[in-house]
Amino acid sequence: MKYKLPLATALALLLAAPVRAAEPPSERTCHLPGSEDALRCVTLPVPLDYGKPGAGTLKLHVTVARAYREAAGPDPLFVLAGGPGEAGSDVLPLLSGAFKRARATRDIVFIDQRGTGLSGKLDCPMPQEDTMGDEQLDALVRACIANSRAPFAAYTTQAAARDIEQVRQALGYGKINVWGGSYGTRLAQAYARAYPGSVRTLLLDAVAAPDQVIPAGGRDSQASLDKVFDLCARDTACRKAYPNLKQEFSALVERAAAGVKLSLPDPRTARPVSFTMTSTRFLGTVHNILYTPADARRLPFLIHTAYQGNWAPFVARQNLFSDLSAEGSNALLLHLAVVCAEDVPRMTPALLAADAGVLTAPMAKRIVPLCAAMKVPAVPYKAPSRIDAPALLLSGALDPVTPPHRAEEAARHMAHAQHVVVANAGHGVSQLPCAARVLREFLDRPDKQVDARCLSEIPAPTFQLGSAGPQP
Repeated sequence: MKYKLPLATALALLLAAPVRAAEPPSERTCHLPGSEDALRCVTLPVPLDYGKPGAGTLKLHVTVARAYREAAGPDPLFVLAGGPGEAGSDVLPLLSGAFKRARATRDIVFIDQRGTGLSGKLDCPMPQEDTMGDEQLDALVRACIANSRAPFAAYTTQAAARDIEQVRQALGYGKINVWGGSYGTRLAQAYARAYPGSVRTLLLDAVAAPDQVIPAGGRDSQASLDKVFDLCARDTACRKAYPNLKQEFSALVERAAAGVKLSLPDPRTARPVSFTMTSTRFLGTVHNILYTPADARRLPFLIHTAYQGNWAPFVARQNLFSDLSAEGSNALLLHLAVVCAEDVPRMTPALLAADAGVLTAPMAKRIVPLCAAMKVPAVPYKAPSRIDAPALLLSGALDPVTPPHRAEEAARHMAHAQHVVVANAGHGVSQLPCAARVLREFLDRPDKQVDARCLSEIPAPTFQLGSAGPQP
């Protein structure tokens, strides 16, 4: 009599089994924004829906930066961007920074996750003039969702992990090293658990914990904001310039909740514009500012000038992100496809009550009706299994999204994890001076403790005290 596998085991083996693409990959030499070098662009057909063999294929874009040395190592570094919604081709500037030493002996492979960048980006056209109200913007997104023909349920983290394995096989690599940033750390962990035999090492920067719910995190963002206030209070010049900083911020929160009608010259064009500063705009911008310590040191100035009625500096900073990322912005529909399936179902009232925070509250509230429009089935949460591959975890002590305790939680499920915390860093460590050496050291000797003392020598930025910019 044949032994019959239990259903759960059979499903697990089916998910882990490789799925051959219907067509071979095509490749060409290419030049992409963010890199001066000639690169190798690969287009790889992968199943659109791994659960439906007849659903067709999706063209996955992969960018390969060949190692500088001819005698390159056989273990490349695969790069997984954040978001969810950011593409590997969006972070190509990391080649000349974080990965410049690793590239000496290894290929660097950037994957545009399905639904991002050049892999069939799932996005919504947004107005150039950011003067629409929250309800108008949400209506625009709902219309975009309704007009899309993409099978959103096929754009999960697990599907993206299976895509990575398709890329590894198609490019002929053996074991690979995987770098993930922010959401990319979630994807990297998912890949390591699905294909443990394919992973040599993990390098995780701004680490998401396995049980982390992306739209929540109120306590983390509040802790980051409180650190800015505390550091300002301990800085003689900042304390003198902004003696009532916390009270002024609280007053702005109340004003934004009621809506602040603004008419001012557009900081980008100087043309007069009128719009309402809502809680979503105000708190979302503050949250975004906290990602980078240098930016966060400008926050007291922005709060103080807005409190005095001069909103122009704050609006200029609000516009900055969209101005710099018009082409490389996150794929909104892909972001919703992932978060609505994997995070929002776990965003219970109990969780929100336990993790309450003023900065994340507006978005946590707005995303629920958007997810209702997406109509994606919930992806059940699975308890994390152990990862045996050596892992280097990097955290910024000032990070408002993935602070060190998130990495510590992730490390509990890893057999060989090193955790480096950088005191004056925010959301992302790999781009900092000397980090390239630390990454290369770990890649070369993952069994040894890295020497990351140079990261502790990075000084804190100075506070901005006036319109001229940060103090010297």
